[in-house]
Amino acid sequence: MSIDNFPVQLQAAIQQGFLAREFENGLKSRLGFRQVADREVFPNAIGETLTKTRKSLKAPVTTPLNPTGNTNFDNGLSPSGWSVEQYTLSINQYGDTIDLNMVTSGVGIASQFLTNANTNGVQAMQSLDRLARNTLFGGAQNGVGGYLGGNTRVTATLGSAGDTIAVDDIRGFQSVIVNGQVTPISATNGMTVTVGGDVYTLVSVTADATNVSTAPGGVSGQMTFSASVSVADGTEGQAVVASTAPMVIRPNGRLTTAALQTASSSGLADTLGIQQVLAGVATLRRNNVPMINGAYHCYLDDLQLLSLFRDPDFKHLYRGAYGSEEYRSGKVIELLGVRFIPTTEAPQQASLGSGSIHRALPTDVTADMTVIPTATNSYLKRGVVIESLGTDALGLTF
Repeated sequence: MSIDNFPVQLQAAIQQGFLAREFENGLKSRLGFRQVADREVFPNAIGETLTKTRKSLKAPVTTPLNPTGNTNFDNGLSPSGWSVEQYTLSINQYGDTIDLNMVTSGVGIASQFLTNANTNGVQAMQSLDRLARNTLFGGAQNGVGGYLGGNTRVTATLGSAGDTIAVDDIRGFQSVIVNGQVTPISATNGMTVTVGGDVYTLVSVTADATNVSTAPGGVSGQMTFSASVSVADGTEGQAVVASTAPMVIRPNGRLTTAALQTASSSGLADTLGIQQVLAGVATLRRNNVPMINGAYHCYLDDLQLLSLFRDPDFKHLYRGAYGSEEYRSGKVIELLGVRFIPTTEAPQQASLGSGSIHRALPTDVTADMTVIPTATNSYLKRGVVIESLGTDALGLTF
């Protein structure tokens, strides 16, 4: 501050440029992915790895009994059982540290000990949330690939029909579930995969020595089938989807992430809209997925939220209601049975030509169509991924 108004005799004795005696906090990431994670208890003295077993229900009986078959002590009934699946949880340790210089701490502007403790605490919270996010999208250790798995594309066109193709991401294609156990694919335990327009049996997967995948946390590699893949199906850009892949929804029926466009045939970009949200909710309800406190959680970044406000169907819902809280605050909290949760932790993907892509567990393989007629064939049924472009680029996850 100016000291011109002080007497000249005192000006030399007044310290100028005071240093605020506190550390101000920087920007923090908005978290949220841990909210969809279940807490699992590890009892004492059982080790660091725990295998849990989930049983299925039995299919309903709709055929009447034949009275003539009511014989013997079992009344002519044939017993049926329920199937099981098992999944393994492991305790891992993560750590980081920061040095505390006791000499400089004593002469610093504020307590470095408290500042370091606060910084480490924030780092720990963000680390846990990111671990939950990475597991959700990329799959757990020895799992089936996560909600981005089993859905990729051909990256190099075949010169002639052959049994091996190069793909952008092999996650979700490496294992199948056999008798409730996660088993590596092989000639005897193959996986049904659609490549382009035809169905093949996958028997082997090999990761590239140098990973060039464009997917977040993806692993590029080679996929080998029991029969030759045609050149038409093995053309660069063709979709490769496992029969047990989680649901991935894209605007305008795009089959791959790379197929998303900034302008479609209708003149609109492949942006997030109400119709994709409705499709995601319908899929979750078909699988009878329970809600979280009365709604499905949808994690999205602010660019996704911006595209939602630009969606024609969304505008129609709020036509004549521009004084609504949603338009005044620019936020949508709950709509269509979905709770929208903005986050800065949505995984980011580099540009694929039309713009970069933003995307906002145990399996449920035993909940098949014999138990829930509307269920999908996916191993992972409790989430849906929506990929789309926006002002920059978008995507979200339920």
